[in-house]
Amino acid sequence: MASVFAVSGVRAGATPAPWHRAASPSGRVADAHGHGCSTSRISPGGPWAKGAGRGARVAARVATTAPPSRTSTSGDDGEKFGRQSSMGVGDGVVPTTEEQRKALARSEPPKEYSPQRAAAKYGKRPGEVAVRVAQIGTSLGGFILDVLIDNQRGEFEKNAPKRADQLRRKLTELGPAFVKVGQALSTRPDLLPAQYLDELTSLQDALPTFSDADAFETVERELGRPLDAMFATITPSPIAAASLGQVYRATLIGSGKEVALKVQRPNIPKGLELDFHLIRVGAAFADRFVDSLNTSIVDLVDEFAARVFQELNYVQEGINAERFARLYGDRPDVVVPGIEWEYTSPRVITMDWVQGTKLSEQDSLRAQGLDVLQLVDTGIQCSLRQLLEFGYFHADPHPGNLLATPEGKLAFLDFGMMSETPETARYAIINHVVHLVNRDYQAMAQDYYALEFLDESVDVAPIVPALADFFDDVLEASVDQLNFKTITDGLGGVLYQYPFNVPGYYALILRSLTVLEGLALTTDPKFKVLGKAYPYMARRLLTDPRPQLRDAFAELLFKDGQFRWNRLENLLREGAKSDDYDAKAVIPPLVELIVGEDKPGEVNTLRPLVVAEAVKVVEALLLGQTVETARSEQLAPLVALLPEQLKRLPPMRVGSDTEEEELMALRAQVLRVSEMLSSSKGFDPSAMEPLAQALQQPAARSFIEAVITGVGTRVTARLIKELLGDSSSASNGGGGKGAEPNPTAAAAR
Repeated sequence: MASVFAVSGVRAGATPAPWHRAASPSGRVADAHGHGCSTSRISPGGPWAKGAGRGARVAARVATTAPPSRTSTSGDDGEKFGRQSSMGVGDGVVPTTEEQRKALARSEPPKEYSPQRAAAKYGKRPGEVAVRVAQIGTSLGGFILDVLIDNQRGEFEKNAPKRADQLRRKLTELGPAFVKVGQALSTRPDLLPAQYLDELTSLQDALPTFSDADAFETVERELGRPLDAMFATITPSPIAAASLGQVYRATLIGSGKEVALKVQRPNIPKGLELDFHLIRVGAAFADRFVDSLNTSIVDLVDEFAARVFQELNYVQEGINAERFARLYGDRPDVVVPGIEWEYTSPRVITMDWVQGTKLSEQDSLRAQGLDVLQLVDTGIQCSLRQLLEFGYFHADPHPGNLLATPEGKLAFLDFGMMSETPETARYAIINHVVHLVNRDYQAMAQDYYALEFLDESVDVAPIVPALADFFDDVLEASVDQLNFKTITDGLGGVLYQYPFNVPGYYALILRSLTVLEGLALTTDPKFKVLGKAYPYMARRLLTDPRPQLRDAFAELLFKDGQFRWNRLENLLREGAKSDDYDAKAVIPPLVELIVGEDKPGEVNTLRPLVVAEAVKVVEALLLGQTVETARSEQLAPLVALLPEQLKRLPPMRVGSDTEEEELMALRAQVLRVSEMLSSSKGFDPSAMEPLAQALQQPAARSFIEAVITGVGTRVTARLIKELLGDSSSASNGGGGKGAEPNPTAAAAR
């Protein structure tokens, strides 16, 4: 996982390689479906195209005239894939309950974002556009000039922290659209240098409040009732102000329940539409003339603007919150506030009040006796489930949206922006971890196609050595000891010279885990987010029955044709640390690995390796003893699993000290694995029954026959070697004076 996250650390502030892509004359291209592409594409004749010559240095710059298509809904929360979507359920709000439908019908919802409509509208309003352009130019002009001067003087890196602070303040001054853009940029390591990312991370929704009278008027108009007919109490001023709205604390009449009441800023869609129109014009300019960019900025603006406009519909936020609770709220240490649908509309949302402390306020957390590291670990485990299990995750990851309750639980807030991880990417990430552990850098590079980091026309051959150079040094430490941010920052500099593009969903997850690790590091400088993530990954590899993960599991265990028992031990050890680990769930995948039926029309290249290892295990278990003897010793549970044909074998004999040592070491490993399984959480003796039963089924017959044949072949080979050795010894006077017998070998025979 380290390198998957790390690859997204490409830096826009570094000096581009001479073969970086130049602007295309047209600057326009569509994907295979006719939509505007939302990731940069490399032209087939470009420098990275498979088979391209070294002199080819130009590739197409991608722009688009329409926002990318977003995910449509399916009924399965765990199997919805596609690009990030703040809606989480497609282009339009899709209520699923009567109370949601009533909430949506209370007022006219905000219109969706359309760059074409905005261009047509403001093309007829030059005066309004000129005023806003002057405001933006006055605010950002000085900053841009300072950056250009820094770059000219070679002081870009030196002055980056100061310029980043300057940018954060300017974006705040310009209002909601620019605050949202700044927050989005803080998740894009492929667009900004590290100093800017760190500064923009602190760009929370610190905007001035709007009039309380306007807010209360909006509530009454949206909900159709006087304020005092709905709320017994309400704070006279907001307790928090965000870029799109502000929040009041209130008490419902009748139930007395405490709630958080969020009210949208008046006329905000109009201001956002104009600002995003102007930002898009600037993005098109950057796409055409800034050669160091690996990403189409117009695409990013369109996608992001669409998500912000969808965030304006608070009914959708409520639907998102309930879906998030359905998927992740079953954890006893996670809190998701419920929605009060009777008091919710497209511009007003009422949800349960959550009393808590921001994770960033660590002095306060410690004063309450709360364990910061435990809270962060909860966030990591929930984030991993969001990223790799269901694919539906919180897309606005900053400390203000994570609260620690007095009971020590982690509360998630603000569900306006949600995103989804494509199914192919979920499995690709886990496969990438396996390839990292195996140091299979060629396979790692191939993974970037499935992850959408690289266009399929890009040749990964030049990238493989860069991965090897970086990770051969990094992997001197174990995977679970790697510092997440250090790797993302370090590899970013290495890979900037290659045409990587970070998908939007991935940048958000990267930001989420980086924020969590940053919070933990203030308490424990030795904290490693990857170390906390590893048990989850191990559990998934051990227990998930999906074919994609079974292949990854087998690939991890069989390296260069050899079964790696130490890796199985490590997986069992780490997987047992996961809260959701169940030892019984480990057995079925192992059964499938050992005696699973071959798929029709496919050649099972793994089966010979499994048979070969099974032959060695049988020999190790029966080395120098009968089955009856083994049954009375520590080996009894394992020997009991052997089919009757194998139980009738005589005691194994070996021909050398070295072979005996190898088999005894293997026996010790098998016993350790058996002990780890039998002593782990959720295990009881009946858990082994599926394996014993599977070995008795007709489907296992070919496997057992192959093992018996393998054992017989090895025994025969040893006997022949022994006979030939004795014959040679006799003809040369072996056994005479001075020829001392080898007691160890004799005992083994």
